[in-house]
Amino acid sequence: MKRREILKSLTILPLAGSMTAAAAPLENVFSAVAPAAKRDLFAELGIRTFINAAGNYTVMSGCLMPPDVMDAISAASKKFALVDDVQEKVGVKIAEICHAEAAMVTAGCWSALMLGMAGVLTGMDTKRVSQVPNLAGTGMKTEVILQKSHSAGYDHALTQAGVKLIKVETRAEVEAAINENTAMLWFLNREVHKGQIKHEEWLEIGKKYNLPTMIDIAADVPPVENLWKFNDMGFDLVVISGGKAMRGPQSSGILMGKKKYVAAALLSNNPRGGIGRGQKVNKEEIFGMYAALHRFVNLDHQKEWQMWEAKIALIANAINSIEGVKTETFIPPTDNNMPTLKVTWDPNKIKLSNTEMGERLRQGNPSVEVISWEAPNTLRCGMHVLEAGEEKIVAARLKEELLKASVKS
Repeated sequence: MKRREILKSLTILPLAGSMTAAAAPLENVFSAVAPAAKRDLFAELGIRTFINAAGNYTVMSGCLMPPDVMDAISAASKKFALVDDVQEKVGVKIAEICHAEAAMVTAGCWSALMLGMAGVLTGMDTKRVSQVPNLAGTGMKTEVILQKSHSAGYDHALTQAGVKLIKVETRAEVEAAINENTAMLWFLNREVHKGQIKHEEWLEIGKKYNLPTMIDIAADVPPVENLWKFNDMGFDLVVISGGKAMRGPQSSGILMGKKKYVAAALLSNNPRGGIGRGQKVNKEEIFGMYAALHRFVNLDHQKEWQMWEAKIALIANAINSIEGVKTETFIPPTDNNMPTLKVTWDPNKIKLSNTEMGERLRQGNPSVEVISWEAPNTLRCGMHVLEAGEEKIVAARLKEELLKASVKS
């Protein structure tokens, strides 16, 4: 039955009390409407989709959320609740899992950095909350100390709370830089191998001068133990992304640590009017983040690692016989600490640059994204973002393009 016919039939239905036996019951009229077909908005809007053999990059939309995370989001969308109640109850559960005094869900790791910084500055003073990020003349501290090698762009999130970054290299420089304006010591875990000062010494300095410490572990799980390692170690605040290996919403993160700082950070967050007002997380993201965390800590991580290794072996076996091509397993030391396949080739045997290879894979059918920007004649493939069976497609596409570019002997 067409929509126009349905509307016409509704206009002639008798009023209650005068319906005749011949009139169709209302529920039968609506049952005649066929369910709407599911829309493929990617196809409808002409948006390229691809097989992700690169990783959980923000520009590539992070991760694909598993069914239990999507179920949590869907369930949250069907009922009203006070955002503060949701944050409080979920925060308690996250804190228990991660060995923290308190926790809150944020709009990504960047938001966790900014809100954590705001909490350190303001404490529970609502007047100060309204003054951030304009710190001059407020009596709030204005400086954060970090190692130069840890300044990789993410520290900019701290400056959104109004602070100035003081960059140092040695312990002597840290201690010389500490003054009455120092608000916090900040550590980027991803760069731990570059800085001279490691975790324990950084914490020691913080305790010596009674300064709070924050560590950014945005993409630093697995191992799963990192979720509580740095809380146990003694960092006052720990921030992490929810939309990477944990496979939560891309717009989610966690701020956790000492209760006094998390409670203060909440004052600057939605639904209040502090600097975090525009970085909203609603009940859907909060539930999704909690479901993702719960799922992640209960995974069989050894089994998952073995699955990634099997995918690497399949792809490597498909291309190792091509003259001039070499493969090896590479595991990043800190962030995205999962096995990846590193492929290199002799430019005299394979007449294709790494950027050209990346572009050919991108423009093919199906489109495939790999890490093709790190080094000449080299690419890497991440296994943890591949859906089941996609490793076979990646293997076939790599083999196809490498053979096309091979110099015939």
